Amino acid sequence: MLLKTFGWSFAITVLGLGLAGVLWGWQGLAIVGILSILEISLSFDNAVINAGILRKMNAFWQKIFLTVGILVAVFGMRLVFPVVIVAITAKMGPIEAVQLAINDKAHYEALVTSAHPAIAAFGGIFLLMIFLDFIFEDHDYKWLSWIEKPLARIGKLDTLSVIVALVVLLVSAMTVAPHAAHGGGDKTTTVLLSGIAGLITYLVVGGISGYFEGRLEDDEAEDGAEAGAVEKKGAEAGSVAGLAGKAAFFMFLYLEVIDASFSFDGVIGAFAITNDIFAMALGLGIGAMYIRSLTVFLVRKGTLDDYVYLEHGAHYAIGALGVILLATIRYEISEVVTGLIGIVLIALSFGSSVLRNRREGKPGAEPSAQSEVTSGV
Repeated sequence: MLLKTFGWSFAITVLGLGLAGVLWGWQGLAIVGILSILEISLSFDNAVINAGILRKMNAFWQKIFLTVGILVAVFGMRLVFPVVIVAITAKMGPIEAVQLAINDKAHYEALVTSAHPAIAAFGGIFLLMIFLDFIFEDHDYKWLSWIEKPLARIGKLDTLSVIVALVVLLVSAMTVAPHAAHGGGDKTTTVLLSGIAGLITYLVVGGISGYFEGRLEDDEAEDGAEAGAVEKKGAEAGSVAGLAGKAAFFMFLYLEVIDASFSFDGVIGAFAITNDIFAMALGLGIGAMYIRSLTVFLVRKGTLDDYVYLEHGAHYAIGALGVILLATIRYEISEVVTGLIGIVLIALSFGSSVLRNRREGKPGAEPSAQSEVTSGV
């Protein structure tokens, strides 16, 4: 199981570190290794969230997530995204931005860093919405019941998540944005516009995905109720397959936007270690590969079903990361702190799950057949 799931990650690690050693020597090898660990520590909670969504997708779209998705994660977010940010910020063409990244690394780093307020506002509000929608929902299992029960009750109010997110955005615009640590000057307008863009992105992608997922569940229920008519059932089966594809497609987009939001702090933080875009992409890419493999491992093992508080811990970590991203508009916060907060929250939720299983005499149920994922890499 371990080798089957993490085999490609191990192979990419060996190839990546070997390439780093050949191109940049021992120093480059160390830098790529550190960046890989940084990415894994910052995105561990991302794997838990991804697993919760991935287990709803069919085998085809799981393969897409593991193949096309990893290309988007590695080359799109870790290599292309910083270049695009520089091109937009400096109002230059993409080729000029690449040349700048290669020939004038210090200036390139400064341009990417100056875009941090916009990136942090977009990613912070997007992640905060994920947390708010989770915490305001009534779940079968409650980890911190003293806070989750009252929040679930008031969460019955429609659009409450949006209202809270907008309030947080306004507070950020009035407090941290006027004194942005990067880019210089007052970034109030930038933070407001970027935050609203993050909110709209979440509502559009998440809303469409939820719509098609609901349609899929309704059609599956109708299909089961009318199973007596074979021809009709066959026609409905084709309809359901189409709806599953649409639902899974928007879930895939949703997953990629989540990954993008998680990668913002990793890309920015990587400049504290190196400003070589290729070493950065290689190190962060290796880490992203392990996060994908860990996602598959969690689904295959049925871990989220066995340890019911893991998703709670991951969502609390997401909420913390969203707030931290907004705070970094003004304050310097070490990536070590960000990573440790996520790891501690997930570790606590895992420990609580273990204690719950022991109390109920259920140390861990066997994964169901539905939790199996066909590996696509």
